[in-house]
Amino acid sequence: MGEQLDNISPITEHTTLLEAKNLSHEFDYKLFENINFKVKTQESISIIGMSGSGKSTLLNILSSLLKPKSGEIIYNNKDLYELKKKELLNIRREDFGIIFQAHYLFRGFSASDNLKIATLLSQEEVDNELLKKLNIEFVLNQGVGELSGGQQQRLSIARVLTKKPKIIFADEPTGNLDKDTAQIVMDTLFDYIKKNDAALILVTHETDLANQCNKVYKLENLQLKELK
Repeated sequence: MGEQLDNISPITEHTTLLEAKNLSHEFDYKLFENINFKVKTQESISIIGMSGSGKSTLLNILSSLLKPKSGEIIYNNKDLYELKKKELLNIRREDFGIIFQAHYLFRGFSASDNLKIATLLSQEEVDNELLKKLNIEFVLNQGVGELSGGQQQRLSIARVLTKKPKIIFADEPTGNLDKDTAQIVMDTLFDYIKKNDAALILVTHETDLANQCNKVYKLENLQLKELK
């Protein structure tokens, strides 16, 4: 009996990392209103929807880049948009990892230099196993301009993960990748959040990738509807 009990995995209590409360936003027209949801440790959430539905705007709000017209983003029991600018910048730099559609690499530097910049800001070491998983360990001495679009995207993702963020916000992170490489990237992100007790919020138009997440939401008719 004792041996059987020893083999039972302990129940892990996943804590809420980020919570959206009554989010509404608009530009010349209303994008969404009264959106509420939470993301917990080791949880992956995907957001799908038609082009122009406001997916990327919602991600920008969640990741501290755009203040909503109304509503709150709660992180560490505080509303992000009520924080002082310096405190918000520290959270963005230390706790949030944002993967954009455009990679925003430093083109005058090598791949290795781009990773070193991340280590200087975060005081974290480059994870060579991560580079191998993403199949970019052999391009470190090449200039960014010499890399393919897919290699640049994977380097950008490696740079984000190098700083060990608590929440990854990813906007179409596999857009420049073939199907097999896209799957490698998704597996890497899922593996990261499990090993680091982190979370992933993914915006994508690719339903098959979205469905690999723990929860799937669709932004439609101003509302965020949970599909899974």
